[in-house]
Amino acid sequence: MEISIKPIVTEKASRLSEKANRYTFAVTPQANKYQIKSLVEKLYGVKVTRVNTINVRSKNKSRWTKSGLLRGNTAAWKKAIVDLADGQTIDFYSNI
Repeated sequence: MEISIKPIVTEKASRLSEKANRYTFAVTPQANKYQIKSLVEKLYGVKVTRVNTINVRSKNKSRWTKSGLLRGNTAAWKKAIVDLADGQTIDFYSNI
């Protein structure tokens, strides 16, 4: 199984990383904590101390168009909050 991971860069996630050295990622819903830990350590070269995961459920969406009401929903996804060891950081903007 291929695991995809991408960082979440929002105001809340940035505040969490500055104050508590915790970084937020959107990951594949089938990934478990051990896979997420090993992938973050391999990609960013840091030591991960703890991983918390949150399953974000889908939301119902609807909008009015010329042809009538369109209904659907957003995709469900998993959020991972990763704690790093003291003195280690991840710079998401270094490779832009």
